[in-house]
Amino acid sequence: MEIKRDLYLKKLIDRKHNGMIKVVTGVRRCGKSYLMFNLFSNYLRLTGVDDSHIIMVNLEDRRNKKLRNPDMLLEYIDTKITNQQMYYILLDEVQLVDEFVDVLNSYLSVPNADVYVTGSNARFLSKDVITEFRGRGDEVKIYPLSFAEFMTAYEGSKQQGLDEYMTFGGLPMIFSCKTEEQKSAYLKNLFDETYIKDIKERYHIRNEEEFEELINIISSSIGSLTNPAKLSKTFKSVKHVTIDPETIKNYLEYLCDSFLVTKSMRYDVKGRKYIDTPFKYYFTDLGLRNARINFRQDEKTHLMENVIFNELQVRGFNVDVGVVPVVTRDKSGKQTRSQLEIDFVCNQGSKRYYIQSAFRMEDEEKQQQEQVPLNKVNDSFKKIIITGQESIVHHNDSGITTMSIYDFLLNPNALEL
Repeated sequence: MEIKRDLYLKKLIDRKHNGMIKVVTGVRRCGKSYLMFNLFSNYLRLTGVDDSHIIMVNLEDRRNKKLRNPDMLLEYIDTKITNQQMYYILLDEVQLVDEFVDVLNSYLSVPNADVYVTGSNARFLSKDVITEFRGRGDEVKIYPLSFAEFMTAYEGSKQQGLDEYMTFGGLPMIFSCKTEEQKSAYLKNLFDETYIKDIKERYHIRNEEEFEELINIISSSIGSLTNPAKLSKTFKSVKHVTIDPETIKNYLEYLCDSFLVTKSMRYDVKGRKYIDTPFKYYFTDLGLRNARINFRQDEKTHLMENVIFNELQVRGFNVDVGVVPVVTRDKSGKQTRSQLEIDFVCNQGSKRYYIQSAFRMEDEEKQQQEQVPLNKVNDSFKKIIITGQESIVHHNDSGITTMSIYDFLLNPNALEL
């Protein structure tokens, strides 16, 4: 079974021969290797590239351990380049190579070498490393399967599919697991033995128990506003453990660097400025999040919000939490200041959308509650409410669009409806 990843394949195709090092990043097991070694290499063959001009090295493979030595890898690739025609160099998990930046930079001056690499650690794509690429590092972020991609392989209705997707996530290997027990075991093992182990080793974490407890807290409160200071107080009051907010800040950055979670900042819509704290954290894959808390919390409201956030990221939007300051007066004329929240403020170039996630809008009161923050935004950008219920797309007199989660997830142009 082949799941097409046309969005990411196109990104690689569009970057061919651009004189830059194409770096495919993403959480482990999201399909980076498959994209490069199967989908992209097959595309090259179909366009007439001979196998001898596609140099592929999986650096995670024990059989290639010697090629983790930078000089031996250089020598190996050089021996494969035997004429002036274009060669495509595909390296998987390149961060396993010592001094890999020097290796990659060595091919920037080779006119018939087009380089593509994968890496699972955002640290290796820090600004410092990009600088070492001399401004010629081109990052392509890949995410777990979107719901639309998931449904191309799922045998069942879209309603059943969304329940499955919000429970076990979109890591491609989920389709190789035949039972819920197998899926659960796969995700739990992957989280503990791959992601967490990798982070602990990379950052030399000493307070392992506190670090793991922080993961549990973040997993249990997706989409909730928090910050290091607040989390430090939680540790002290609930766990009777003192952890410095700066340590918690570092731990959260490690989780983001590993692509496990993504931080969303708050944005003052009227003041047009960012608010330093608090933030929201969303999981890149809900299956991993659910496995971490033993599938105990099944709150569709928060799960749907996380799914929408991830989909917006896949579509290339910068996503913030919207804050709308409002001033009201009581009967005596006394002013009261408050803040309304818009779930997502999405920007992409000159485009902007304001989006509310509402799993259920069962009555007029709930509809008004979701619409109030959007009505307080005094600009002409599109305002959308996404519901978990099946419904037709409709627009009200205030210009607010309401659509179902299925229309949003399955139609790449849904925001234009």
